Formats: sequence, C-alpha cells, structure tokens
Amino acid sequence: MPPRKQATSPAAAPPSAAAATSGFPSAAGSNAAPPSTATKAASSASGQAKIQGNDAQAIAAGIWRNYQAKTDQRTKLLDVFMAFLVVVGALQFIYCVIGGNYPFNAFLSGFSATVGQFVLTASLRIQTNPENKADFESISHERAFADYIFGSVILHFFCVNFIN
Repeated sequence: MPPRKQATSPAAAPPSAAAATSGFPSAAGSNAAPPSTATKAASSASGQAKIQGNDAQAIAAGIWRNYQAKTDQRTKLLDVFMAFLVVVGALQFIYCVIGGNYPFNAFLSGFSATVGQFVLTASLRIQTNPENKADFESISHERAFADYIFGSVILHFFCVNFIN
C-alpha cells in the first residue's frame, strides 16, 4: 500500500501559502489577490438583497390587495380613524419635543386622550370585525358601539379634568 499524503492546513503551511489562502499579504510583502469566492459572495449578497426587496414589495402588495378585497367598510373606517389618532399623537409628541412642554398637564392630557381613544377604537374594531364573530357571539355591534361611546365619554371627562 502506498503511503498517504497528509493534508496541510493553512496554519501548518508556510507563510506565503497561508497568505495565498487567506487573502492577506504575507510578512514577506507579497500582495495576494483576495479569492474570487469573496467577490462572488458579495455579488450574490447584493443580488439577494434585491430579491428580498422585491419579495417584500410583493408581500406588501399582496397584503394590501387582500385587505382591500376582504375587509368590511366599517372596519376600514375604524382603521383610518386609528391611523389619524397615530398621526395626532405623533404630532403632539413632536410639538412637545420641539416647542417645549410648559403646560405639561396639557400635553399629558392630550396624549393620553389620543392613546386612550386608539385603544378604545382597537377594541371596537376587534368586537365588530366579522371574522371575530365566533369570539364575541353575545355582544352585538350596537352594544359594542354603546360601550365604545361610554368609554370615550369617561376617558375625555378625565382628560379634561386633568388639564386643570
């Protein structure tokens, strides 16, 4: 039987061989070019980023089409109102940061009213969504809306009283 050749690892190889395999120049100063696999990996990574970007756009477009096709008009109206509340809350926060918060009670009251109304609206959306009918069998849409109005009145009563 012929003797086997032992494989050499980069650590056991001479410095010039280690430099050639790692892509770094050796101590002797030879400038070895980086291996071509690094450039292939970089180009495939950028290609994957493009594919993932297109996939994310396709997923978002699919979600939007599904939302438009299957969502009830009442639920869409509640979603628009919730988006409006998010914008109002963000504007209040930005004004507090930029313009100052001298009457801090007013900021807290307004921001709390916005967040509280968002939570109440989310609850109404969940209760009146036709897909959740099995979870809320005993609650009619009218009852859910009456609870929403009652909660909104209580919330705004406390917010107005908090202003001073």
